[in-house]
Amino acid sequence: MYDAIIIGGGLAGLSASIELGRKGHKVLVIEKYVYPFHRVCGEYISNEIKPYLKHIGFDVNVFGASNINKVMVSSVHGNTVSVDLEMGAFGMSRYTMDEKLYQLAQTYGVEFRLNTTVDDITQINETFFVEMTDNQSVQAKIVIGAYGKRAKLDKTFKRDFINKRSPYIGIKYHLKTDFRKDTIAIHNFEGGFCGFSAIEDDKYCLCYLSKRENLLKSEGIEDMEEKILHKNHFLKDIFKNSEFLFDKPKVINEINYEQKSLVDNHILMVGDSAGMIYPITGNGMSIAIRSGILVSYWISKFLKNEISRENLEKTYISEWNNRYKAKIDRGRRLQYLVGGNISTDITIAFFNIFKPAFHRLIKTTHGDLLKPTEYS
Repeated sequence: MYDAIIIGGGLAGLSASIELGRKGHKVLVIEKYVYPFHRVCGEYISNEIKPYLKHIGFDVNVFGASNINKVMVSSVHGNTVSVDLEMGAFGMSRYTMDEKLYQLAQTYGVEFRLNTTVDDITQINETFFVEMTDNQSVQAKIVIGAYGKRAKLDKTFKRDFINKRSPYIGIKYHLKTDFRKDTIAIHNFEGGFCGFSAIEDDKYCLCYLSKRENLLKSEGIEDMEEKILHKNHFLKDIFKNSEFLFDKPKVINEINYEQKSLVDNHILMVGDSAGMIYPITGNGMSIAIRSGILVSYWISKFLKNEISRENLEKTYISEWNNRYKAKIDRGRRLQYLVGGNISTDITIAFFNIFKPAFHRLIKTTHGDLLKPTEYS
């Protein structure tokens, strides 16, 4: 019998596992893949969580993370605005970051089942029975859903968002090129935008979100990139003058930004399973880590019989909404300002005149420095 089973070993699941392991609880993480592996992700992380990572034994600078202190935004027509990032950020691939956190979690006693998916979860009295694809079953007092944007379990739980088609696809590359390592660039194109920033080992992450109709109007991804993305001359230059390191792009479909329930069938959701922040805000990875820390704090109190299951669920929902709902709502509104020929030009022209407003916007979508009291 485990104290907690975490379904999904991304940033949220790994953070929750580390925190519960640090507090002495018996934890199992079930992950679909085997570390290390790539995820479709922008790989830009706000410095707000840097002290926490160092506190648990993961100094990102040791593994070559880039230091990012500027942001530049370009429109389809090549107009730009640039400002300094007040708190700054770092760049690190999920390939490296997830593996290092996986290794760190093991030092805190966390167990893993890799290359494994979950078929079903049932609760009998106070015990959860988790059925895996290898016909094995494990039991726990608590289950955390950290399996990402969408999964088979969402259909099993009949979550509302799962039946709504998403208009977005996400595509990611790693490459080598000549660009400033201290800057994250947000390049707009019709129907989408592309984040571009340095990661470790003199590499860069290029990850873009596009409306599905762009692909449907094209003869594949490469054709879409040439017809649509290349209209932004910054993107055209990157695609024409870079060494692409993947044999083919990493692609994810059905990226859904609908509101999600935070607790389903008494399973506590974290990270993208709880709600996706629009990537234009640049804070998804930080929120994933922070949500893992948050849920583990209250779960630990439940496991120590300090609060009831009902209070655990109510408190977690309240805390999550207080901390992250407004940021996700702002990200949703901000999304309407990008990916359009006219709207993006107007936005950039405004921010060039009123740069303090650009600073304030960035601050509202990012968080404050994570304090030790939040994870002690």
